[in-house]
Amino acid sequence: MHLLVKAAAALCAAAVVGTWFLDEVKKARSNNAPWYAPYLSPPGLIILAALSVPIWIKIFS
Repeated sequence: MHLLVKAAAALCAAAVVGTWFLDEVKKARSNNAPWYAPYLSPPGLIILAALSVPIWIKIFS
């Protein structure tokens, strides 16, 4: 049961950050911003940080 709660929390957080990131992509496209602009926004940085965690674990372990 405890594992199910943890998985649900992670899934909800991923859904919120993903939706936030897609909103930033739509805003950047409507403003004719460069392709990398959404990645420099807060949700983009959260996603990049989450993707870099396995790399840092591999390097420093």
